[in-house]
Amino acid sequence: MQRHHEHHGHQQPQQEYVGHDEHQKQLADVRQDLHQARQQHSHHDKHAGHRPEIFKRRFFICLVLSLPVLYYAPMLQMWFGYRAIAFPGSEWVAPILGTIIYFYGGWVFLRGAWRELHSKIGMMTLIALAITVAFIYSLAVSFGLRGEPFYWELVTLVDIMLLGHWIEMASVQGASRALENLAELVPTVAHRLVNGRVEDVQVNTLQHDDLILVRPGEQIPIDGEVTEGASSVNEAFLTGESRPVTKHINDEVVAGSVNGDGALTVKVTRTGEQTTLSQIMRLVEEAQSSKSRYQALADQLAYWLTLIAITVATLTFIVWLAFAPDSTFAINRAVTVLVIACPHALGLAIPLVIVNATAMSAKHGILVRSREAFERARNIQTIAFDKTGTLTEGRFGVQRIYTDQIDELKALRIAATLESLSEHPLAQAIVQEADRRQIQFTKGEDFQAIPGSGVEGTVNNQRYRVGRPEWVRELKLTFPAALQAGLKESESRGESAIVLMDDQQVLAVFGLADQVREPAREAVARLQEMGVQVVMITGDAEAVAKTVAEDLNIDRYYARVLPQDKASIIRRLKAEKPTAFVGDGINDAPALTEADLGLAIGAGTNVAIESADLVLINSSPLDATYALKLAKATYNKMLQNLFWATGYNVIAIPLAAGIAYSFGILLSPAVGAILMSVSTVVVSINAMLLRRLRLRG
Repeated sequence: MQRHHEHHGHQQPQQEYVGHDEHQKQLADVRQDLHQARQQHSHHDKHAGHRPEIFKRRFFICLVLSLPVLYYAPMLQMWFGYRAIAFPGSEWVAPILGTIIYFYGGWVFLRGAWRELHSKIGMMTLIALAITVAFIYSLAVSFGLRGEPFYWELVTLVDIMLLGHWIEMASVQGASRALENLAELVPTVAHRLVNGRVEDVQVNTLQHDDLILVRPGEQIPIDGEVTEGASSVNEAFLTGESRPVTKHINDEVVAGSVNGDGALTVKVTRTGEQTTLSQIMRLVEEAQSSKSRYQALADQLAYWLTLIAITVATLTFIVWLAFAPDSTFAINRAVTVLVIACPHALGLAIPLVIVNATAMSAKHGILVRSREAFERARNIQTIAFDKTGTLTEGRFGVQRIYTDQIDELKALRIAATLESLSEHPLAQAIVQEADRRQIQFTKGEDFQAIPGSGVEGTVNNQRYRVGRPEWVRELKLTFPAALQAGLKESESRGESAIVLMDDQQVLAVFGLADQVREPAREAVARLQEMGVQVVMITGDAEAVAKTVAEDLNIDRYYARVLPQDKASIIRRLKAEKPTAFVGDGINDAPALTEADLGLAIGAGTNVAIESADLVLINSSPLDATYALKLAKATYNKMLQNLFWATGYNVIAIPLAAGIAYSFGILLSPAVGAILMSVSTVVVSINAMLLRRLRLRG
């Protein structure tokens, strides 16, 4: 890692680039590639090709159409003691509206069942089978078959299932836009140098060895090597490096990083898919398309319940057809079994818990982006944190001041006076420390920024310089032994050192470092109390990583980690134990998608947020502990709800089949509907009880 630092002058506003149409075309290509990647594994999803809006629209339309059906239902008239208004043809209200609801509202389930028949039957098959049997039987009754139609059971079953799937899909709304955000990071136009002239060209037309000009304040459009100029470049988005890195001739620069106050001439070294940014985009896309899907317990139960329902209904029909006085009784029993075997509550068991957990998460500053996040989070045994911006503030603070022949406060006053005219992060750290100590600045004169070195100016008629330690040797000034020892000590801790000089010697050394966030200490302690191993991953140097790790009592850390290596480390950690990753930068996106659970710091980049399962809105690592605690409680509620949603079938299905008929006990569809309603109410109340959990206690 380079320890050379340059001070910025007043940064120029970033250039507004042209080529909007071309940029939009590139973004459209990214969307197309991402869509194709999703399509490759979409056949495994019961919601493949569906959007929340589909279920939402159909639910409300079917709900309105269901009201007349419920109003004319004989069973409801008997329960509530009213007589429906009769008019010529009123007996056809339920059949007509029931038919519309079956085809319009039930179509998504019928199509889903068709897909499941080509892979593995489950919830969609069960729903489709129940509504189809209920519809065909009810329609047959309307045209003369003896029996009681199931129209109101049919329409309420469709309504509840549409509601449940709408809630479920709404909880996972938002196909990841990470690749689009990555594509938007770099400019579409570059300043190419041709025979001493500057011409603006599209970035995708640049060739290997082309020379481009990067002006102060601009983003670097492509990977390359500096051939002329010196400047500091902010690479934090790509490398995780918390401080701008000084670039000289022969140094590499990366697309997407931001140039400082010096102009650079860059020779193109990588184009197209070879650039660092493109490789990160590929890693994110691969992680998205290859991440294994968590098979929800509800789907497993639906699979077995479907097999049981079909088997029991078939046996019921055969047995009663042999022993019943007429076939209508046998048909009625079989249909009742199928209708009862598809409880309304099963469709809501998981989504209701997720919605309540999501609302509770939001209240505590946690945004849920993945429906599987809570199921996976309960097993997490290792949590890896990115350092910069997650465990640390991502901004510098003065850690120590070494002085010689000058008072510490006076040294800080002089340095802050000069640095107040600079926008460099290290300069701002000096100024903020002076503000914290309530030091009044002295008026400076003849201020001048020296690219790649520092700043100089006159304070109280004395010339001073503040800049990188290497500047001392260039100016051939005296460097007292005590201050050299201080510099060595500061650098051994991975701190960034800048020096204050007059015309003869070095007067002070300031050790600056990225400051550890106070919530990070509590977060690490709590996680370790929960038995979760804490790991730190950073692109910073070994000394920096070691200092922060010791400060936070973290035993395991990785330093100097490149973007592509973060995902590899997470992969190795996953092989040992279920692993979560917390990060905030672009370089964290592949690791976030690779981890069993990705948590993005809310103040980070859109790419990190869009690649994560959970987003810590308040940017506090302490929220990661709340997420894991809530996940365990959520999973328990899911298990309880699945029990309540399906447990009654152990009794209801045999009774519906007529097993207690000889004892005068026969479960009618109406009673079965009551049991389904009770089951739904129990599931809803149980999900609401999740909100009583105290996360911060």
